[in-house]
Amino acid sequence: MYLLIFLTVCIGLAGWLLFLWAVKSGQYDDVEGPKYRMLEDEEDEKKSEEEAPDKDHPGT
Repeated sequence: MYLLIFLTVCIGLAGWLLFLWAVKSGQYDDVEGPKYRMLEDEEDEKKSEEEAPDKDHPGT
């Protein structure tokens, strides 16, 4: 019985330490930005493909 209580406390402490590590490493700094950045990257790639000259037909 006491072994289970000890293991539970250890697992909880490990989870808390992982959460603190994640917060201090900056993983929760900007939770909204990546989804908007993903959309902006696709638009930038499409624009650069349209503006770039065609490599298969250099004269066109």
